[in-house]
Amino acid sequence: MDGHTGRLLERLPLARAHRWQGYAAAMALSLTGLVARWALGDAFPPGFPFLTFFPVVVLSGFLFGRGPGILAAIICGLLAWYFFIPPVMSLTLAPGAGLALGFYVGVVAVDLLLIDWMQRGTARLRAERERSQMLAERSQLLFSELQHRVSNNLQMVGAVLALQQRSVSDPAARQALSDASTKLQTIGRIQRQLYDHSGEPQTLERMLPDLVQDVLATAGKRGVTAAVDVDAQIMLPPDALIPVALIVAETIANAVEHGFAGRDTGRIAVQMRADSATVTLTIADDGAGPPSGFTSAGATSLGLRISRTLAEQLGGSFDLSPRDGGGAIATLSFRPT
Repeated sequence: MDGHTGRLLERLPLARAHRWQGYAAAMALSLTGLVARWALGDAFPPGFPFLTFFPVVVLSGFLFGRGPGILAAIICGLLAWYFFIPPVMSLTLAPGAGLALGFYVGVVAVDLLLIDWMQRGTARLRAERERSQMLAERSQLLFSELQHRVSNNLQMVGAVLALQQRSVSDPAARQALSDASTKLQTIGRIQRQLYDHSGEPQTLERMLPDLVQDVLATAGKRGVTAAVDVDAQIMLPPDALIPVALIVAETIANAVEHGFAGRDTGRIAVQMRADSATVTLTIADDGAGPPSGFTSAGATSLGLRISRTLAEQLGGSFDLSPRDGGGAIATLSFRPT
């Protein structure tokens, strides 16, 4: 059953809001059956008084429900008995008439019972689907509200840490609070972007460009631009999206802070590719690049240590190295689960 037929059946019986219309239609159909029986009388062999009345009963019950169907069955039975069962023009129960009427009653009763059973089942399915749709909409609303609140709470904690930083005089403590505040607010933004309005996980193709622009806007360097190129077929579960997004945010923030220190302009290229076994993310910039003798494994920067830890959570590796022609390139490789 296709969707169009299903929707048509769900509208039955018709005239539910005005039941009298269904009964009036059943009477009109019964008279139509009588006229048809008269018009086609010569084409029928003797002994078939109900041939045009059976379709009337079925159609009345199917279109207008059990009550109009029963009314049509009674009217059609009386019309057939009076006009087409000998002795005609009489309701005398002659020999053989009782058997014919009993056969008619049995057939129309089975037809109406089957039609009523089908319509009751359709009504239950319709009610269940409407209930499921209502629950889905409610769940989606609650989920969106939860996402919004979690994001807001994370960003609020980050803002509180930023306020607390002002009252701390120790430079190391101030830097630690500043880093923690920035990271919490970044996680809050990532949390907000994890799912779309329907509750489905966001694709990296849609999520990463927004995240990169958020990080650059927070950094406050309008002259630094970024290009993001992500394979559309890359799909990651939410527990992998968060580490990947955090690594992107950390790497771009690090490039802006260190690679473009003293500069107002620069370019960052974010690229993500996947083959049959590995997802590879590269983030390249044209900034100052790492200092001479730099190795990613020996770096003590908090941002790099966080990126390496997150890469290990993904079962992969993270590396930052000088880029040919100047600048730096960060590479994350992992196997998607």
